[in-house]
Amino acid sequence: MFYLIQSNIYSDPDHYKTFEALDELGLEYEAYELLPTATEIELKSERKDIFVYGSVRLARLAKAHSDWNPGSFYGGNHQFEKHAPFYQNHLLNYETTIFKLEELIDWNPGEEKFIKPYRDAKVFTGKVFTELKWNNFVSNALQQSTTPLLNSKTLVQTSRPQHLIKEARLWIVGNSIVASVYYKFHGDQPFEEYVSEDGIQFAKQMIDIYCVAEAFVMDIGFTDTGWKIVEINCINSAGFYHLNPRPLFKALEVHLNR
Repeated sequence: MFYLIQSNIYSDPDHYKTFEALDELGLEYEAYELLPTATEIELKSERKDIFVYGSVRLARLAKAHSDWNPGSFYGGNHQFEKHAPFYQNHLLNYETTIFKLEELIDWNPGEEKFIKPYRDAKVFTGKVFTELKWNNFVSNALQQSTTPLLNSKTLVQTSRPQHLIKEARLWIVGNSIVASVYYKFHGDQPFEEYVSEDGIQFAKQMIDIYCVAEAFVMDIGFTDTGWKIVEINCINSAGFYHLNPRPLFKALEVHLNR
């Protein structure tokens, strides 16, 4: 398979590991600079067995190349509205209210809400807001948005904040977990090098309930009531944190070349 890897990714300090992993595995790739003004992907190679990795914008533009296999898994069942009916209360924020960014929402005195994008998880970072912080965020977003996906009509969802203890990211290829890493510990939670077995087993149960795509990323969080799915992410644009991506590309190569 041929890998199209975006070269100008500066938000992830570990992005260089992508190229190291592909070199180690002896896989063919092109380092591709996606210009801010680009509206399509111009590829030198005429191959069709292509997997793209980089920003959300690259993953979105790659969807236009329906002849690429697998190309990009962006969209589809990654959207909350598609997988929520299957996972239900296993989702951290299953009981949610949907509204447009421009709409006013009701707040109780001193209330906090967890607010995140409804369809595209990367439009902005979901987190806990107070009324003042949310109103300031909306005002700034509408005046200084750096992406057309964030506008007055962008759908967002709000829910009751839950207490997270630790969070992990898992990469799923062909219904199997091929890599996992913790990316956040809250409070004075002690560091753990490897994702706990109960977290892995929870994720396996979720995959058995519903497999979002042939390859995708699942973020899970441990709460006061056990493990929950924090969100589902597109594998073509999910950051590695400090994980060595070599096992991921090896699994992709084996599974997608079958």
